[in-house]
Amino acid sequence: MACRIADPSVFLFTGPHQRMRSQKIATHSAPCNWHLTWDRFLVKGENHKKWVIPMRRTRTVQAVAAPVAPSSADSAGYRKQLAECYGFRQIGEPLPDNITLKDVMDTLPKKVFEIDDMKAWKSVLVSVTSYAFGLFMISKAPWYLLPFAWAWTGTAVTGFFVIGHDCAHKSFSRNKLVEDIVGTLAFLPLIYPYEPWRFKHDRHHAKTNMLEEDTAWHPVWKAEFDSSPILRKAIIFGYGPFRPWMSIAHWLLWHFDLKKFRSNEIQRVKISLACVFGFMAVGWPLIIYKAGIMGWIKFWLMPWLGYHFWMSTFTMVHHTAPHIPFKSSDEWNAAQAQLNGTVHCDYPSWIEILCHDINVHIPHHVSSRIPHYNLRMAHKSLQENWGKYLNEAKWNWRLMKTIMTLCHVYDKEENYVAFDQLAPEESQPVAFLKRVMPDYA
Repeated sequence: MACRIADPSVFLFTGPHQRMRSQKIATHSAPCNWHLTWDRFLVKGENHKKWVIPMRRTRTVQAVAAPVAPSSADSAGYRKQLAECYGFRQIGEPLPDNITLKDVMDTLPKKVFEIDDMKAWKSVLVSVTSYAFGLFMISKAPWYLLPFAWAWTGTAVTGFFVIGHDCAHKSFSRNKLVEDIVGTLAFLPLIYPYEPWRFKHDRHHAKTNMLEEDTAWHPVWKAEFDSSPILRKAIIFGYGPFRPWMSIAHWLLWHFDLKKFRSNEIQRVKISLACVFGFMAVGWPLIIYKAGIMGWIKFWLMPWLGYHFWMSTFTMVHHTAPHIPFKSSDEWNAAQAQLNGTVHCDYPSWIEILCHDINVHIPHHVSSRIPHYNLRMAHKSLQENWGKYLNEAKWNWRLMKTIMTLCHVYDKEENYVAFDQLAPEESQPVAFLKRVMPDYA
């Protein structure tokens, strides 16, 4: 089934009374199975009467925001159609405002919070051996097989990040010193300073999808987009074709500037930076001495780019979709952001094994203290107790195409406005993605 992206509007039900508001929907040039182009819905009056105004061959229905409680069948059917167009398996119902994050956490079995040293160190063994095997493949592979060796090795070294990620969340070991040492060492091959990342990542969990405070990615600000032609072009490329590597920009901008940290964090930040620069000062010249500049590219740079592909892809898939809003602090709700605004996405099994189930992301946002080896158990519990509210997908091209061609500039009413709506003459990179990216789910 083809479902290609255009720019029609649809409604989205939010809040405890399921109020209706307009929002952009993505459909592509070949329509979805319902063969309608929704421009807008109009709901008006106490009886919630609907008017459909035909225009040419497109049905146009205009929506005025009003308290409306649609039937569950209508709402479920709409979400199913939306999921098909966006590349999701399920788009969850809006979580009622009176549900708190504690309510959700209290339904999780206590066992999911238990740290198992054997399982934790087994994950370290898996990452070390798979990474070593990848380096061996790179050393032996003919040139035409090198992309496969790089893909494996970049995915394997992403497992190092997940181990450090657990250490930062205090879910790797009961010993804080062990976690700091293992986390720092795990991040070194990635040239990631452990403590700066930990400080910023903790704020991401505390402020997930909060418009200004979240330290992961934000939508582009309209004022930023309009500020200069050069910056606008860079943003279009960055949030368009280069988006699977945008974590490189995030890495550079957020983790090496001491002015971005509180005074009580500076000392630990400096220690982490010293470790990273020391690794670079010793490791990089050693690689170049043994294998030359091309060896540095083959054995370090290309796997590192592979790691950033997964870092960027996991981050944007977990928290970016046309129907998932970023909210200002006065409107933000923790349970809605963590349970209802985070996406579970299934990947091929070998990726999930090497990356230690980092894709099972909703329970991780419900409680970051859950070790990675218990995430599946926690997710099963969430499905049993809160399943109708979950956003779930299986990784596919339509999902990526939706994110990369629609989810661009922040808009309070519509969540996102695409670049080609605001600056069509400068959005050739987005038009290129629409032409060349596959559209199957």
